[in-house]
Amino acid sequence: MNNIDHYKINFGPQHPAAHGVMRLILDLDGEVIKKVDAHAGLLHRSIEKICENNLYNQNVGYMDRLDYVSMMSNEHAYVLAVEKLLGLQPPIRAMYIRVMYDEITRILNHLLWLGAHALDIGAMALFLYCFREREDLMDCYEAVTGGRLHVAYYRPGGVYRDLPDSMPKYKGYNFSKKRLELLNSNRQGSLLDFIDDFTKRFPACVDEYETLLTDNRIWKQRTVGIGVVSPERAINLGFTGPMLRGSGIEWDLRKKQPYAVYDKLDFKIPIGSNGDCYDRYLVRVAEMREANKIVKQCVEWLCKNDGPVMLENSKITPPSRIDMKNSMEALIHHFKYFSEGFLVPEGEVYAAVEQPKGEFGVYIVSDGSNKPYRVKMRAPSYVHLSSVDELSRGHLIADLVTIIGTYDIVLGDVDR
Repeated sequence: MNNIDHYKINFGPQHPAAHGVMRLILDLDGEVIKKVDAHAGLLHRSIEKICENNLYNQNVGYMDRLDYVSMMSNEHAYVLAVEKLLGLQPPIRAMYIRVMYDEITRILNHLLWLGAHALDIGAMALFLYCFREREDLMDCYEAVTGGRLHVAYYRPGGVYRDLPDSMPKYKGYNFSKKRLELLNSNRQGSLLDFIDDFTKRFPACVDEYETLLTDNRIWKQRTVGIGVVSPERAINLGFTGPMLRGSGIEWDLRKKQPYAVYDKLDFKIPIGSNGDCYDRYLVRVAEMREANKIVKQCVEWLCKNDGPVMLENSKITPPSRIDMKNSMEALIHHFKYFSEGFLVPEGEVYAAVEQPKGEFGVYIVSDGSNKPYRVKMRAPSYVHLSSVDELSRGHLIADLVTIIGTYDIVLGDVDR
C-alpha cells in the first residue's frame, strides 16, 4: 500500500458470500469502507427476454433457474400470473401441495443461507448440520418430480402429478446392513409419512443450530450492530422478506395478501427490533420453525382429503399418459400442447408470492397469443443488493462479508 491510507480494491468478481458472480469496487480508508460500487450483470442471462420468446407452458422451468435455492416459490408466482390471465383457479388439493412445497422450499433456502452465512463468517461445523436436513428435503423434491433443483413441478392449472405412495430408499453401496436399516427407518411409508416424520424431527435440529450460534459471543460480535437499517429506511429501500421484517415491519404477503390456502393456516410472522444482521438471523431461524408448522398442517389436510391435482381443461392441460396410450386424439393433443402451447387472453397482470428472500413478483403482458408479449420480474435479491453501499459505509472489510451474507442473495436472481 506504500503507506497510502486511501485506496481502491476489487472485491470479487467471485466470492463465497455472494453465491454467484459479482464484483464490488471498494473505496477504503485503511480497512474502513468509504464507498461500495456494486457491478452486477456478469451473468447476463436475459431470462425475461427468453420468456417472451417461449410458450407460456415452457417458461416454468426458467423460474427454477432464476433463484436456484427458491425454486418452487418462483414457479408459484409465475403460474399464479398465468392463472390470473386465464381466470382459473387450481383444485384445492393442488393448492395445499403448492403451499407445502413453498414452505419446504423456505426451509431449504434458509438452511443453505444459514450454513453458508455461518461459513462465510467463520463457523464451519454448521454447514454440515444444515446440509444434513437439506438432504432429506431434497429427497422430497426428487420423490415427486425426479429432480432436485430444476423441477418444473407447478403448472398452470395445478401441479404436474399427485404425491407418490412410496418413498425412495437407500440401497447397498458401502453401507452396512445396520446402517441401511437406520437410514431407511422413516422411508417405509408414503412421501407424506416421510414429510410428517421430518416435521417432528426438525424443531430439535433448529435447537442445535441455535445452541451453536444464538448466544455464541463470537457470532454476536460479528453480527450485532452490523448493517443496521431503521424501519423507515427499510421501507424506502424497498426491502421485503426477512430484510424488512428484521427491522420490525410486520409485512408478509402470506398474511397481508393471502394466496393459495395461506388464509386457512395458522402461523406467525417473526419480526426483529434492531434491524441488524443478528436480528435478520433470528427472523430466518424463527421462519424455519413457522414453515415447519405450516408443512405439518398441510400434511394433515392432504392425508385426510383426496382429489384432483390438475384442472380437467384440455385447453391448458396436457392429456394423461394413460389417455395417450388409448387414444390417437389424446396423442395428437399432447404434441400440439407442447409444440404450440395455449392461447392466453389479452391483458396484463402482476402476481407476487412471499418467496424465502422476500417478495417475488411476475408481471406479464399478453397480446392474446401463445407467448407473453412482455415479462418482467420483481426479484428481491436485486432490490436488496442496491443498498450494499449504504449498509457498508463505515464498517470494516470483514463486516462486508457479513452484510452480503445477510442479504441472502443469489446472483441469478439479480442478473435476469
